[in-house]
Amino acid sequence: MNKVRTRFAPSPTGYLHVGGVRTALFSWLYAKHFHGEFVLRIEDTDKARSTAESVAAIIDGMAWLNLEAHAGPIYQSQRFERYACVAQELIAKDFAYRCDCTVERLERVREEQIASGKKPRYDGHCRDKHVAAEVSHVIRFKTPYAGEVHFHDIVYGDITVANQELDDLVLVRTDGIPTYNFAVVIDDLDMSITHVIRGDDHINNTPRQIHIYRALKADVPIFAHLPMILGNDGKRLSKRHGAISILNFREEGYLPEALLNYLVRLGWSNGDQEIFSLEEMISKFNLEHVSRSACAFDYDKLRWLNQYYMKTLTPQATKTEWLWHMRKQNLEFKHGPTWEELAPVQAPRYKTMKELVTQSHYFYEEIAINYNELDAFASEALTNALHELVISFSQVKEWQANNINAAIKNILKVHDLKMPNLAQPLRLLVSGTLMTPSIDITLQLIGKERVINRIKRYL
Repeated sequence: MNKVRTRFAPSPTGYLHVGGVRTALFSWLYAKHFHGEFVLRIEDTDKARSTAESVAAIIDGMAWLNLEAHAGPIYQSQRFERYACVAQELIAKDFAYRCDCTVERLERVREEQIASGKKPRYDGHCRDKHVAAEVSHVIRFKTPYAGEVHFHDIVYGDITVANQELDDLVLVRTDGIPTYNFAVVIDDLDMSITHVIRGDDHINNTPRQIHIYRALKADVPIFAHLPMILGNDGKRLSKRHGAISILNFREEGYLPEALLNYLVRLGWSNGDQEIFSLEEMISKFNLEHVSRSACAFDYDKLRWLNQYYMKTLTPQATKTEWLWHMRKQNLEFKHGPTWEELAPVQAPRYKTMKELVTQSHYFYEEIAINYNELDAFASEALTNALHELVISFSQVKEWQANNINAAIKNILKVHDLKMPNLAQPLRLLVSGTLMTPSIDITLQLIGKERVINRIKRYL
């Protein structure tokens, strides 16, 4: 068997969406599993809709998920000469022809076919007309009228389509720009793609593409079409279902490890296993276990997975995302605990990195005290305890949780207070919230000078 070579070929006409990334992941994993190669190709022939921002979003999204390519990005817009050359070759071998039918004629034929109950298709008017190259024209493929196309899809099994169901598709438009079905065949052929893994909305294109392969006397790649992804309402996933741009998932605080783990299980299974390391994905992935059924995107399950990775990944593995969100929220990480110090305390408490950073501001910047909440705890005993706590904290030489805890307990004993009577208002004073880790760890991470100053400010 030739070296497995797969590709991901998005069109840069919008954001990189969930369905596209799942296709990229499956293609990447399949190549990795067989020690093959993965190609990134940008299908930017649609000049009107393709944008530099969309290209950047694709490349940035793939980089964030660490789906590195062995080749690419390769741009279709840089290959127009190649497409034109192959189109002329097909004309010379009588597999294609020039067509100068006007839009008005094509529309009239279509209306007549519909009126007579026929399937709308090009009627072959220019097949033997020998339109001159100087005339404004498109180039059409000469699809056989008889026979059928048969191919085996790894996911959907054997598929057969009668040629009479197809028409003479346009290969090259009047402006010289190739159509999708033509360019994709030439690209996959030139790039030695052995396995084409893509969404099942392309199944209908496959017979047309196989005809072009055969006309070029080229080996036809193996196809695997993936079922669509639905929202929780059973309809095709779209903007109304939430953040479906991959970079939006980063904005919302999801870890790349969690998103990849979630996407690999979206239409593929390995028994009942839910948690996969990247190494396990590569070693266990296959296309035979991809389901034909559409699958629903479940944000609750993604959050559950993200929380799992928040708890279990090492600080080193999550530091890049923490720094990214710190910068997004304009926090200076040099003015507080390191991620290695903060992660063991905060990461298990939250479901996303965005939420963690949002709830950790008090470690890195000054806070506003909520005096209304503090009023519920205010008393002469508390004020006296806080005065003495400032003195006691000032005398702590090693600002560690055990020493902080000992100082607090000594004050509680002197003033006959319970821990919540002091710890809760102390939390509000130093963090602005009652939802913090244990009080001694919280104070340790905030820092001695900052803790004392915040207490003094209240007093």
